[in-house]
Amino acid sequence: MNNLLERITIDTNIYHGKACIRHMRWPVEVVIDLIASGMSFDNIINDHAELEKEDIQAALSY
Repeated sequence: MNNLLERITIDTNIYHGKACIRHMRWPVEVVIDLIASGMSFDNIINDHAELEKEDIQAALSY
């Protein structure tokens, strides 16, 4: 799990310092909201090609 959590970054210059995926403007909370809305990992990745399965797993682990 440690490797997954390395995908979560916090930078005050990116998205107001919220926990994000790999220094991108993808807050952990948004990824979790997508899962909560019923989207599958595959749906999220198909709609947002910059995200990887491990990014979604990291958001859930965080």
